[in-house]
Amino acid sequence: MANNEQNKTSRESEETLTNRQGHPITNNQNLRTVGNRGPATLENYDFIEKISHFDRERIPERVVHGRGAGAHGYFEAYGTVGDEPVSKYTRAKLFQEKGKQTPVFVRFSTVIHGTHSPETLRDPRGFAVKFYTEDGNWDLVGNNLKIFFIRDAVKFPDMIHAFKPDPVTNLQDAERFFDFCASSPESFHMVTFVYSPWGIPANYRMMQGSGVNTYRWVNSEGKAVLVKYHWEPKQGIKNLTMKEAQEIQGKNFNHATQDLYDAIERGDYPEWELFVQIMEDGPHPELDFDPLDDTKLWPNDQFPWLPVGRMVLNKNPEDYFNEVEQAAFGTGVLVDGLDFSDDKMLQGRTFSYSDTQRYRVGPNYLQLPINAPKKRVATNQMGGQMQYKRDVAPDQNPHINYEPSILGGLKEAEQAGTEHTPFVEGNLVRESIDRQSNTKQAGETYRNFEQWEKDELINNLVNDLSKCDKRIQDAMIALAEEADEEYGRRLREGLANAPKMDSNMDTAGQSPLGNKDGDKAAGEAVNKGHEANPY
Repeated sequence: MANNEQNKTSRESEETLTNRQGHPITNNQNLRTVGNRGPATLENYDFIEKISHFDRERIPERVVHGRGAGAHGYFEAYGTVGDEPVSKYTRAKLFQEKGKQTPVFVRFSTVIHGTHSPETLRDPRGFAVKFYTEDGNWDLVGNNLKIFFIRDAVKFPDMIHAFKPDPVTNLQDAERFFDFCASSPESFHMVTFVYSPWGIPANYRMMQGSGVNTYRWVNSEGKAVLVKYHWEPKQGIKNLTMKEAQEIQGKNFNHATQDLYDAIERGDYPEWELFVQIMEDGPHPELDFDPLDDTKLWPNDQFPWLPVGRMVLNKNPEDYFNEVEQAAFGTGVLVDGLDFSDDKMLQGRTFSYSDTQRYRVGPNYLQLPINAPKKRVATNQMGGQMQYKRDVAPDQNPHINYEPSILGGLKEAEQAGTEHTPFVEGNLVRESIDRQSNTKQAGETYRNFEQWEKDELINNLVNDLSKCDKRIQDAMIALAEEADEEYGRRLREGLANAPKMDSNMDTAGQSPLGNKDGDKAAGEAVNKGHEANPY
């Protein structure tokens, strides 16, 4: 600050407008022109800098999770997993001490729709947490729902293409969505959740979160267990019906972002408890599903939820673009004591997520404050767009940007604990997992729904499936019948009695209106939302 004061001219104050070169701007209203009518001259540097930067203010929108909101906070560890010391299962430092706090940044989002789409649309919600641990960053990237549409990463681009607008009309089309899902029976459990009230959470504060995929925990002896992560909101869980979502959207299509921001501003800090489910590593042939299958829930009675800590969000971003839009997450960002499982979907995400950020934000995205770890960094990575510093250690020879070296370069770290070395054996194949059981859990989920949730699910499915080709309707009915007799019968009867409608998907009544009655609408989402029990 002292240096800035010294370099400030007598005609400047702290509030004086400058350009990026530090030049004071004396006229921000008019171009330099030949006479007051123009033409303009090419040497208008202040204007050229201003307009050329404006032309580049936006970075590519996320292909998925484009619409988001975020907040800062902390994670506080319990030091235990259930009634046992957490060290029995993992050596990850952030979990070890009771009361230990780790800074976090969380980004909530919708998935399919764009940056300025309404937050009342039927869609999964993203729930991504960046932990700034003493060992570096850990990203726990997931959704509000605990399962996914597909179990193999090779299908992901096709799934997103099917869910996005038609490439010719640029309109959402229910037939495209159900065409893919009817042809991918593993998606039926997720369809059951998304078309129920769980597909429209009341807001971000009152929804669950999940890592979705299966991970491993590794202890100091190098022994591993399979683990799933679940966030439970202390505020309770609330979901909306389609009618309620339409009413709220007509008043405020930013209601969830506003709800989160306003709650933190008034000191009503949202809180979640982090639970894990633990399973012995292995294929578990006694189960009728593969534990690595992300279209499946692990039954609570066999694999209970064990609390390991809590998360509190207590600070809003100071700048949305810098902290929310440029925040970059990846499923491969793990710290010592956390590891990957053999989950095929997880391994595909691990490449894709970080690769996306290098394209979207740039190869040096990890130098941005929101993404950088809150600890020392020393690498031999150099160059690339927007590099503004080298990650050089204090005593590193700056001429040595490679390893190994005896001339003062960086050195490898010592291994903490015994390295986990899973045994891998088998032929390289292109095959689906053996135990698919595509509809059983969807039937269990249907039977666990309250009656109003069942009614809403059937109404929503009929509303959109009635616009689809009869072959798609028949395939979806067959999946519902396989899941549960009542489920299938009600869907068949509903479609038989439904009028044929236009093919354009009714996405909860999109409205061009802005924030008229916005405060009221954000509150209505809470008041109208229906309470739900954790699943």
